[in-house]
Amino acid sequence: MRNDIINASNAVHEVSGAVVDRLATPECPDSGIPAGSVPRDSARSPNALRGLTIVLPCFNEAENVADAIRYATQAAERCSIDHEIVVVDDGSSDDTSTIAATFVERDRHVRLIVHPQNLGYGDALRSGIAAASMPWVLLTDADLQFDLREIEDFLPYTQRADLILGWRILRQDPLHRRVNAAAWNWLVRRSFHLRVRDIDCAFKLIRRDLLQSCQLSATGAMISTELLVKCRAAGGRMEEVGVHHRARVAGEQSGANPRVVARAFRELATLRRALRREPSPAGL
Repeated sequence: MRNDIINASNAVHEVSGAVVDRLATPECPDSGIPAGSVPRDSARSPNALRGLTIVLPCFNEAENVADAIRYATQAAERCSIDHEIVVVDDGSSDDTSTIAATFVERDRHVRLIVHPQNLGYGDALRSGIAAASMPWVLLTDADLQFDLREIEDFLPYTQRADLILGWRILRQDPLHRRVNAAAWNWLVRRSFHLRVRDIDCAFKLIRRDLLQSCQLSATGAMISTELLVKCRAAGGRMEEVGVHHRARVAGEQSGANPRVVARAFRELATLRRALRREPSPAGL
């Protein structure tokens, strides 16, 4: 396997870490995952996109990443003519990268970016965004809390919108996370005049040219807000679509970690200062 090392030090839109190259081998005998295990759905959606990148940021998702890649592949094959799955391992201490690499070895559509250390959710998303090459990008998570087949419900909106944002119809998270999320949504909507139902829902389909033009800088959870604010400033048209949400059954959530929360508030203050002298927008 050839490894390409991309030096990204402080650059916002360059990939940080090692990129495991794509190889097209028919099987991976040491992986424990049989070749051809991804279901092939020959019935492509009539609204299929010309090309789709699915970005899967991961941190210690060894129990979920294999299924996440399988389901992403199945959804992408139905909903796009061409596709790529970009897995970003944000410094995991488990076998996330090892498992993801077995898919890279046998499927040319799967790519893996490895951060040498844990940089944060925002950094993981930015690495995936920078690596995306298809006209449309789905930003989601590898925790299996969404049914990626529901991207098909987003496709009709791509004719008139640049961002199609999912909102969780019934959020399946512990009570304390739902309460914290409601308070955070209220604060962010009020601070930035964002008329969005579920700012941090990890199910967003966005035009790549718009997404890569936004010059995102957040390293933590604030990246979702920054993305929406900057896409709006660039004239992006938005639609919202309800998606179903599942309880996490494996792995651990990190969103309620005190360090993650503290970073989000710091980045919120930074973004507010950056926008303070700009006129208040009408909202999405």
